[in-house]
Amino acid sequence: MKEEKEKGKLVGVISHFFPHVSAAVLKVKTPIKIGDRIKVVAPIGEEFEQEISSMQIDRTEIQSAKAGDEIGLKVDQKVHEGCKVYLQ
Repeated sequence: MKEEKEKGKLVGVISHFFPHVSAAVLKVKTPIKIGDRIKVVAPIGEEFEQEISSMQIDRTEIQSAKAGDEIGLKVDQKVHEGCKVYLQ
């Protein structure tokens, strides 16, 4: 619990990465929107921060996502299955 407080509020966990389009599949646990700042943390400790610039559901651009949505999220760096995403 202490670790999550240091990183921010947990948004969800990456379940897949598509390297050819630099996008990840994210099961959303906390509402997020375009422009939010997130931190992506790999199980091995690597991490990076970025602003959300693009999200999709079924290849349709969306402005926000709610808990329970499974979205495509444009990412700035390569990510792996199991990476945790935190709201900053």
